[in-house]
Parts: sequence; structure tokens; C-alpha cells
Amino acid sequence: MVESAPKETDLKRVLLENIPLLDVRAPIEFNAGAFPESTNIPLLTDEERHLIGIRYKTQGQDAAIALGYALVDEQQKQQRIAKWAEFFQTHPNGMIYCFRGGLRSRLTQRMLMDEAGITVPRIVGGYKAMRRFLLDRLEADAAQAKLVVLGGRTGTGKTVLLNQCERFVDLEGIAHHKGSAFGQELEAQPPQISIDNEMAIALMRNRVARPEAPIMLEDEGSKIGARRVPPPLWEAMQKAPLVVLHTPLEKRIEQVFEDYITSRLQKLIQLFGREQAEETIKTNILQSLDSIKKRLGLSRHKDLSTLALTGLNHYFASGDKLGIESLIEQLLIGYYDPMYDYQINKKKHRIVFQGTETEIRDWWFSICDL
Repeated sequence: MVESAPKETDLKRVLLENIPLLDVRAPIEFNAGAFPESTNIPLLTDEERHLIGIRYKTQGQDAAIALGYALVDEQQKQQRIAKWAEFFQTHPNGMIYCFRGGLRSRLTQRMLMDEAGITVPRIVGGYKAMRRFLLDRLEADAAQAKLVVLGGRTGTGKTVLLNQCERFVDLEGIAHHKGSAFGQELEAQPPQISIDNEMAIALMRNRVARPEAPIMLEDEGSKIGARRVPPPLWEAMQKAPLVVLHTPLEKRIEQVFEDYITSRLQKLIQLFGREQAEETIKTNILQSLDSIKKRLGLSRHKDLSTLALTGLNHYFASGDKLGIESLIEQLLIGYYDPMYDYQINKKKHRIVFQGTETEIRDWWFSICDL
């Protein structure tokens, strides 16, 4: 068992090697943030944790433990042990953690050993130690890494190119959001803590593999949807060299249509059927237009909302994309491009390369020696 204070190398190995982690914290703790390879099978429910916490503060650890045994009957205990045992039978290289790596994970270890004959290692320091390690590592890696930021107008295909570059961190993929008013994915964004952890691990993985090689990230604002880019990383990105992707307008319209209509519609149809999928797409597009109403102005917002609704109805009925493509073109030319051009003008001193997808990919492979 891991019975001494966690060494940095131990935590690095656990996080980089994707070792399965059994998180025995209460659901309310897990849902506030966890690690990419963790599964929550709690020792205590939220209510049990609350009651035991009160007992611990008022009467001490022994009284809290006694209350825990009183709250959880034998049947519940055996059910939880069975779930933990199943986890470690599926993941024999797994490890246990709780908040501080103390009482809850030790009790889980003991019950697994006594009742199921399974010996498993514990992360000493638990969630708190891993979280602290990742925050420190993120700050150091962000300051030391050779970051390169990929910019370009909306629809140029930055994410597609990014994922061809081998050494990259996909911030939007981790945040489950495309970074624009229309960028909300079908699933909710993960908690901020989980996003911080995953971004830190992705950056660390690139740094450990080749410490001196550059790492590409997509140009982002300080927030992606409702979540923020961790400040040390975002601040480093604001000083990093900038590469700008250029794509013809026609291809940009195609890319936006694919990202925001075609792929989302297919996912929604699989989940809910065509009728509800189409209604969801319409609702999402109209709500996104509402979110930028002030910037569009009332008249333009009304015109674009009408175009969106009629265009989507026509596309769903006949497959004709012209109305939606017109909407996309007007949003790109009249809304997104002016905003982007204003922002890129303030960063032009950082631009080190500009080109098409092929030109940037070739340039990137040359500087990375790939």
C-alpha cells in the first residue's frame, strides 16, 4: 500500500499513466471536481457525510466513526464493498483516494481487505495532494513551456488543424464548449476544477514527453463558455507567438454548418429522435442569437432570428441549406469577422506565421522535428 507521503514522481505517474482511481468522497464533493480517470463510488452519501461531519466537530473522530457504523447497516455496507470490489476486479491497477487520503480511504481499504480479500493502494494526501500538485505543475509548465497560439477567424477550422498537430492542448475539447455564443455542446460543461485538472495534465503530458518542443493551443478569451482558462495558462498564452490560419469564406461557411448544424443534429437524433432534435437545434440557435442581441442591434437581431427560423425549417423539410448558409455568412461577415479583426490587430506584433491549413501544418512539423 502507499503508506508514506506522496512523492511528486508518484503523483506524476498516477496522473500521466491514466491509472484508474476510485474516489470514495461523497457525491457532492466529486461533482464539484475530480480527475479524468476517477470513478465515484462513495463511502458515505451526502447526508451521511453531513451528519458525521457535525459529530466529528462536536465530539471527535471516535464518535464520528461510531455514528458512521450506526448510519450504514450491514446490507448497505456489503453493497458498497461489492461495488468497490467490482471496480478493482475491472481495474486491478487502480488506487483509492478520499479528500485528504486519510480516514475514508483507509476505512475503504480495510473493508476491502477484511471482507473481500482485496489489497489496494491508497493515494496519501488524496484529492487535496493531487489538486495541489496539478496547480503547482500548471503554473510551472505554463511559465516554462514553449507555447504557440493558433488564431484565425471563426470557421477557419482551427480545432481540426490543432488535432493534426500532435503536440497540442485542446482547450475547447476539455471545456466542452466551442468558445463562441453558439458554442455550447450538448452535454453540460464540466466543473471548473475538473477542467483545471485536465488542462494541467494535458500540458504536463506534452512537457514530460519533450520538454523543449513547442506546444500549440487555440487562441481563446479568458473564458470558454461559462468556464475560465486557468489564469497562469491564459496569461502565458497572451505572450506566446501567434500563428494565423486563413481559410476561404466558402469553406468557413461549410465548417460552421458542419460544427453547429450537421454534427449536432446527428447526435441529437440518436438521443431523442428527429422531431425533438430539430426543435432543440432551433431553440439553441435562437437562444444564441438572443445572447448577442445587444451587439447585433434590435433590427439586425430580428432579421437574423427570422432567417434562422425559416432557414432551419426549410433545411429540415427539404435539405436545402441556402437559408442557413446565408445566416452563417451574415454572422461571419457582419459580426464575428469585425470582432476578430479588431482583436488580432492588437496582437499583430506576435504573429510569426500565417497560412493555409497545409502550410501551417507543414511549418509546425518542421519546427517540432516531427
